Amino acid sequence: MVDTTRESDQILGAAKRSLITQQEGGTHRPGDSIGKGSAELKQRAWKKRIKRILFAIAAIWIGTSAFGLFVNAIGVTGLMLAVVLAVVAVGVLWKYPKVKIPKRHELKQGNPKQMVAKTELWLEAQRNALPAPAAAVVDQLGLQLDALGLQLENIDAGHPAMSEVRERVGEYIPETIDDYRKIPEHLRTKEHAGKTADDRLTESLTKLSGEIDRVTKRLAEGALDDLAVKSRYLEYRYGGDELLADMRGEEGSGVPLPDFAADQQKAPR
Repeated sequence: MVDTTRESDQILGAAKRSLITQQEGGTHRPGDSIGKGSAELKQRAWKKRIKRILFAIAAIWIGTSAFGLFVNAIGVTGLMLAVVLAVVAVGVLWKYPKVKIPKRHELKQGNPKQMVAKTELWLEAQRNALPAPAAAVVDQLGLQLDALGLQLENIDAGHPAMSEVRERVGEYIPETIDDYRKIPEHLRTKEHAGKTADDRLTESLTKLSGEIDRVTKRLAEGALDDLAVKSRYLEYRYGGDELLADMRGEEGSGVPLPDFAADQQKAPR
């Protein structure tokens, strides 16, 4: 009977190394994910693929070993068949499950974290169809959406800013890109009313980028104010004497110690 343990271990080891690679960020080119939200969605899909591949290879290995032990020696032909089955399993399962690109009407749905992740994923799917300047703004939007998502996690669902954000992120951004993509490619670089469609798209996305940044800063103002108040309180509570001494040009600070030597000289003999 041919011992297939070594070959099976090599196959399992390769699959495990691939899983570790994907957990550490994968082998995709830098910049493929415009934000953390979309990167997490894609990593989840990769992990599901790798787990299914490991399960399939393990099943092939166990089945091959059991056949060799209890039925008949599998020989070289059986070993090659097991390897072919493993390769086929990897080839089929490597493509599934695919990362689902959300529809436009789905972008406003879910909690802030889900909304940000879906919008980033949708933008990535559109990026290759955009001119280079607009694609650069999309990359910038990914970072801004990550920051905005963190701010939205700390506010109530009924906060007025939530509807404002859903409108800008879930409607204006995708609507702007969709309107651009409706224009035939050969007309996008032709001037119309003084500007090309490429220029107008880049300008519109830049304005929306500025709006996202403005909303994020406005939401962060409360936390910034709280930090400033706390800092002033700590400075007053624990650093007031040193601060006054520095302002007066004095070397020491705090309450002066009594001069015991002078008191002894003044004491009656």
